[in-house]
Amino acid sequence: MTAETSQTLDRGLRVLKLLADTDHGLTVTELSNKLGVNRTVVYRLLATLEQHALVRRDLGGRARVGLGVLRLGRQVHPLVREAALPALRALAEDIGATAHLTLVDGTEALAVAVVEPTWTDYHVAYRAGFRHPLDRGAAGRAILAARQPGPADAPGYTLTHGELEAGASGAAAPLLGVTGVEGSVGVVMLADSVPERVGPRVMDAAREVADALR
Repeated sequence: MTAETSQTLDRGLRVLKLLADTDHGLTVTELSNKLGVNRTVVYRLLATLEQHALVRRDLGGRARVGLGVLRLGRQVHPLVREAALPALRALAEDIGATAHLTLVDGTEALAVAVVEPTWTDYHVAYRAGFRHPLDRGAAGRAILAARQPGPADAPGYTLTHGELEAGASGAAAPLLGVTGVEGSVGVVMLADSVPERVGPRVMDAAREVADALR
């Protein structure tokens, strides 16, 4: 630690990161071992984080991430949306289809930014705030695919047809290399199939958004 940083704050943030990486919570002893500090320090850290609803402890004494983290997370969406809009606009205009940025929200995919093309006669109406299961639609499937990378020769994007709206096809590519953000960039169009050039173009847009978020 340098003179310009806070050791206590650093430890508190490390506690949150450790808890975020487990589904079952951690005990005081487990946190103490992972942080390399004594149990008294961990108790103080947890008590402070609990006051801000960032941590909760169950009946068995295991600490878990609290609901206060969700409130902080909601404030991230506008920042992510703003960073993604230039790449989404370029994608929508280039392909002539509705472009979107989708993030994971619990067990669902949540569209946080949507851009419709300006020059087409018709396009799919797709609104920010739209939710769907992660295992339906190109946006969610691309995110799931990124969790379990396939062969080296896999295309790097996901195509679907008719999973969320009859007659609509989608293409999406995951955001890669962005710490703390799990999502995808994609397009949805009224077509029986996705043109060949769309998949690679969606991947380029996903890279642009990822670069903007780093």
